[in-house]
Amino acid sequence: MSSPIVTRRGAQQAKIQTRAMVKSKLAPTSSASATSSSTSTSASMAATASSANSGNAASGFRKPNPALLEAKRRARNMLKSQTNGAAAVQESVTDIFQNAVNAKSMQRGPTALIYDESMSQHCCLWDDQHQERPERFTRTLERCKELNLIERCMSLPSRLATKDEILKLHSVAHYECLERTSGVQDEEAMEELCSHYDAIYIHPSTFKLSLLASGSTIELVDHLLTGKAQNGMAIIRPPGHHAMKAEFNGYCYFNNVALAAQHALDAHHLQRILIIDYDVHHGQGTQRFFYNDDRVLYFSIHRYEHGSFWPNLPESDYHAIGAGSGTGYNFNVPLNAKGMGNGDYMAIFQQLLLPVALEYQPELIIVSAGYDAALGCPEGEMEVTPACYPHLLNPLLRLANSRVAVVLEGGYCVESLSEGAALTLRALLGDPCPPLVEPLPLPSAELRDALLNCIFVHRPYWRCLQLQQTYAASELLEEQQQQQPTDSQQLHRVKRLWLGGPLPEGPQRYPTRGTSAQLSPDVVARNAARLQMLRAETQLSVPAARVCYAYDPQMLQHFNLHDTSHPEQPMRIHQIHQMHHDYQLLERMHPLTARAATTDEVCLAHTRAHLNSVRRLQGRNEEELQQLGAGYNSVYLHPRTFECATLASGAVLQAVDSILRGESRSGICNVRPPGHHAEADQPHGFCIFNNVAIAAQYAIREYNLERILIVDWDVHHGNGTQHIFESNPKVLYISVHRYEHGAFFPKGPDGNYDVVGKNAGRGFNVNIPWNKKGMGDVEYALAFQQLIMPIAYEFNPQLVLVSAGFDAAIGDPLGGCKVTPEGYGLFTHWLSALAGGRVLVCLEGGYNVNSISYAMTMCTKTLLGDPMPTPQFGIASSQRPPTVAFQSCIETLQQCVEVQRHHWKSLVFGCKLPQSALGENNNEDFLAATLQQLNISNDDAQGAAGGAIDDQPDCGQERPSGSKPKVKVKTLTEFMAEHKEALEQQEMFAIYPLKSCPHLRQLRPEEAPQSIKTSSSCGVCASTVENWLCLTCEAIGCGRYINEHMEEHCRREKHPLVLSFSDLSVWCYECSAYIDHPLLYVYQNLAHLDKFHEPMAWTHSCTKRTDGCYSTDADPQDKDNDNCNGNDSAFYIQLERNN
Repeated sequence: MSSPIVTRRGAQQAKIQTRAMVKSKLAPTSSASATSSSTSTSASMAATASSANSGNAASGFRKPNPALLEAKRRARNMLKSQTNGAAAVQESVTDIFQNAVNAKSMQRGPTALIYDESMSQHCCLWDDQHQERPERFTRTLERCKELNLIERCMSLPSRLATKDEILKLHSVAHYECLERTSGVQDEEAMEELCSHYDAIYIHPSTFKLSLLASGSTIELVDHLLTGKAQNGMAIIRPPGHHAMKAEFNGYCYFNNVALAAQHALDAHHLQRILIIDYDVHHGQGTQRFFYNDDRVLYFSIHRYEHGSFWPNLPESDYHAIGAGSGTGYNFNVPLNAKGMGNGDYMAIFQQLLLPVALEYQPELIIVSAGYDAALGCPEGEMEVTPACYPHLLNPLLRLANSRVAVVLEGGYCVESLSEGAALTLRALLGDPCPPLVEPLPLPSAELRDALLNCIFVHRPYWRCLQLQQTYAASELLEEQQQQQPTDSQQLHRVKRLWLGGPLPEGPQRYPTRGTSAQLSPDVVARNAARLQMLRAETQLSVPAARVCYAYDPQMLQHFNLHDTSHPEQPMRIHQIHQMHHDYQLLERMHPLTARAATTDEVCLAHTRAHLNSVRRLQGRNEEELQQLGAGYNSVYLHPRTFECATLASGAVLQAVDSILRGESRSGICNVRPPGHHAEADQPHGFCIFNNVAIAAQYAIREYNLERILIVDWDVHHGNGTQHIFESNPKVLYISVHRYEHGAFFPKGPDGNYDVVGKNAGRGFNVNIPWNKKGMGDVEYALAFQQLIMPIAYEFNPQLVLVSAGFDAAIGDPLGGCKVTPEGYGLFTHWLSALAGGRVLVCLEGGYNVNSISYAMTMCTKTLLGDPMPTPQFGIASSQRPPTVAFQSCIETLQQCVEVQRHHWKSLVFGCKLPQSALGENNNEDFLAATLQQLNISNDDAQGAAGGAIDDQPDCGQERPSGSKPKVKVKTLTEFMAEHKEALEQQEMFAIYPLKSCPHLRQLRPEEAPQSIKTSSSCGVCASTVENWLCLTCEAIGCGRYINEHMEEHCRREKHPLVLSFSDLSVWCYECSAYIDHPLLYVYQNLAHLDKFHEPMAWTHSCTKRTDGCYSTDADPQDKDNDNCNGNDSAFYIQLERNN
């Protein structure tokens, strides 16, 4: 179909053809000229050409070329559609700074807190040692009061959930069963009732308090979604995430979080809700409610131990990824060992949760906040310290327009529960994350395997999960032959192991007394001492001033005397200052009086000769200054350069003093000239003195700091900063910049990913070089979460300095990148979790005064605690093919991880994953992983395909049934023997396709289509995943794990036989079986030709006929042997979820 838009190229071609036509008649005439990229100009040009040709026709010339007529037709249609207001198929044009403009009126809203004192009534009457006891609730409130947090919150009145609200998810019988217990004092009868449910006790007040917990959670969500509060916390009990539709379970009666999410879907019409459940037990109730719903992404981190930990369900493993439209929206990270701590949980957030959350773009985040993974909890036996919970929450607080609701679930060590919950509330209030007292432990091997398994099964559905490379079976075989993996070829094996034993069948009775977990006295004492030490050493005091601000108009006096249009101009900082005034930010910050850096301070990073050469510029005439400047790389000089440069450096030092003396939490330095290109001995790239480098050295000397992090996001590599600190292990320099294989300024190899520092500083230099232009929020966010933040947390800085060049911003004339102002604000927020919030943002480059003004303003608003519009990471981009920039970004990050993992042990996730292809049974990825590792073939060396092994596709690529892998592999007999136990337990089973089917008579192979396009989309929903072809009418529909349109078609039209585009198998809906018959070959071969560009091998025992006619009766030989070729059995292997 022709495009309705007249393009520049089409109009130019029309003009050229018109000129050629006129010239061929040797008639001098003037043709239309002047093309434009806008459609209106294109339309005008087409009309001009039309006018010229009308004149030619009047003179007896030939009619216009059809291409010109087509251009005219398109122009008329376009203008007509515009006149009628018809929607054109094109992206709407919006102000690139609109989000930053919208943020002007956005200031921090209140943090809501909801609880009810009566919730302390709920207790177990027949077991006074029960761990789900009132002290969990009362001690949490007491700790919040001790830290003066409650008085800082907006208190919400609690309320009961209505019956209608409960029945949105729970059954009537479920509701009425609990209702009948209200006020009942018969302990014996209540204990008998509870014995029919797993881990449940019922108190006379349980029904009312369960309604109160659910209603309060809904009330909190209502306040966030109506804008009455920015974020909030519900300190409630009983908990809820185990409660199912018609079953009480695990201390839970009504599912508070699930009910609130459903309310948000129904009452507020949300389309994307993220539920994060870090309770140590899997919230199977919440998972089941939304397993088929893509409007809710459920992400659970829980202890699993291969099914041996409660609730002992196979569905809690990583392979349960959702079903139907919800496929890919259910994440389980199963922790298969005890003792996991801060490093493990931080890695889960950085490597998986945050990238997915950014791509998902939630409108609301609800946290099922169980604190039973906290240190000291006898139930979880994990070691997450209370101060870690704010670090987990912090990166989420600028997503979903800051609408984050935290809802209390479990936690059974009162000390760690109360401290963790109180510090969570403190983070919601905007206080900086407290520095972690203990060094961050490295991710454990068990966590690494679980996380990579989870990434493997979800990567087909999420663009952000493509960082890991893939391997084919041949690489695995080579590794096995080498006995041990080489350092550069880490191949992750995707495995599932079930240690949960047989699943119970039928009604069960459960113990009601003595069910609480117990730790040995010495372990309890050790945990208590550690918790006491952590509380004593955790720094919670914060300065009153959130942000200090350094600026002096004298810095405007440095400018280019010979080129007033030079990009590094005084208006840069003037415009930033003016926008801070317009946004009413200046009065909210602590102003600093700028001072000139002393000679001694400048010489902390520069040679005295360099300083003196700049000092001698004073009094020079213009010609001398121009000559001197020409001797440097991209530098101009002015008589006031020395004054301005020392003032810029001194202003940054003033901010360092304010932060490290405890006067301000963070700082903004609106200074120039910039500094990060300046070398120790000379100016470079618009930079005179290296402001940030001087500040780092000053902090080390004056405040005895041992660890300073410099993050340089200027689009140009900070060559000067790198060289100054390349041998200094006290300064970690991380630069993310455009590199273009060394062709982008400042050019050369120093900015490449393999430059890691020298001598003692080796490993403390991290370069993230972009080799393509066009990098935007998505690419920078991936760099932050995959590299910058993991390394930064492992380094544990005492101060963070940001070389904040904004020339990677959208609209910059030099950078060619697309980072938005709100993107910079988000990155600043992430960095503010480090060093107790001691972050100093110092202006470097950026040459579009609008871009840098909005960008720096967003950074300031972030540090002031204001909410901001969330960058649009995933909604539009995920619907289009990956850009060249994104693909290049993935390649760069892979290279960086490979180099830096030798220096930073937190980077353990850069392994290769097995290649995989989507199939109809894609939800059972254990099968896919097993096949990828073992590369199953049949016993016969030639296999079902026949022919040479080398002619067949590699294992791991999408391969039709019956094809043969390249390498020598295990036989079917060997594979079945090794997996005998799995087969007996029905975790795996073999399926033998039918050799005939009565419905084959409906097929007319002689009327088969000329070709079959396996990339065709579903005729109903346009899905391109999991599609099938109806062999009767050639309709195309999606499979059962998408929207079931093919099954609906076949049931309605009574067309039972369908062909899978994924593996070319044929299924009969009437027989509910796979079919393997020679009559189907013609269809399978057409699909094979389209998919693999070669004919499909003949695998049947009978002779191939030229007319394609075969009996639909089963071959007698097949009846006895079920063997199509006399040697090999046709089979499928599948996994069944036991849920």
